Amino acid sequence: MAQPDYLKTNQLHRAPTFTLVVDGRDISKKVEARLVSLTLTESRGDEADQLDLEIDDSDGRMGIPAKGAELALALGWEGSGMQDKGTFEVDEVEHSGTPDTITVRARSADLRRELRTRAERSYHGKKLGEIVGDIAQRNGLQLRMDDTLANTTVEHIDQTRESDLHFLTRLAKKHDSVATVKKGRLVFKPIGSTKATNGDDLETITITRADGDRHRYHSADRNAYSGVRAYWHDPNTAEKRSVLVGEQENEKRLKDTYGSEADAMAAARAERGRIERGQATMELDLAIGRPDLMPQTPVELRGYKDVINETPWLTVKLTHRLGDGGLTTRMEMETRKAKKN
Repeated sequence: MAQPDYLKTNQLHRAPTFTLVVDGRDISKKVEARLVSLTLTESRGDEADQLDLEIDDSDGRMGIPAKGAELALALGWEGSGMQDKGTFEVDEVEHSGTPDTITVRARSADLRRELRTRAERSYHGKKLGEIVGDIAQRNGLQLRMDDTLANTTVEHIDQTRESDLHFLTRLAKKHDSVATVKKGRLVFKPIGSTKATNGDDLETITITRADGDRHRYHSADRNAYSGVRAYWHDPNTAEKRSVLVGEQENEKRLKDTYGSEADAMAAARAERGRIERGQATMELDLAIGRPDLMPQTPVELRGYKDVINETPWLTVKLTHRLGDGGLTTRMEMETRKAKKN
């Protein structure tokens, strides 16, 4: 990924900028002088993207947006273009004082009400792609799904008084994947995938110690668990059997009993993947914000301790903040598998 102009030495004087459109009406100029803070949190799929605004209303001239109003946000730097950060639906509003302020909390508008409506369905002997495709179709979404995942057979699974959104999240966790809805697309991909929602590969970015402000590296015991065991019920013998991913010594045993060997194996592999990714985490505050970044961006770090520099990283969560301190970005990363040559 090419370095944005505003990160070059002769561009650091540029000011951050934004556009905010409410139900089709651009209120950027009206809000700009009153903006106390703007915080945008982007996640890879396990939670909705969230926009928080705090606006000065000390003169009482600002209106309170209605719940359900749609906000469209673009964020960037003057002279360098802005990044479309999506649309959000107002979920919570608050007016407090003195001094009077308006606080607005909005969540990704892509997570429409239909996705949150509870339903009951059963799937038996279906491909994972058929199940996810069914959800995409009835919610009017375009499906983007990894081929390997799409061809995975699901012996049996029930959606019992459960929203499509929750059901998708459960399916993704079971198959060590991420399910997210952005810009009219339902994306279902391996959790370590470095593809954007439009299917393009995300370029690896390099961040040096000079780019960062503060950091926190954490490493857990690499030998905490050597393997994961999952149990399943064999209908032919009426016995409880198990599968093991990894090594038996110091294994982790899952509590649930699955309906088939394939389901047990998928659960064990997913848990093994979560353990491996959690072996090390990195939190990094960028003093000069990077609104061009997105979750799942692969990262290489330079100028830190060798163990940090040598670890391949994957962006899990981004928090962009615009306020008195300018535009900053907080990155939360976990380890990713390096590509084999």
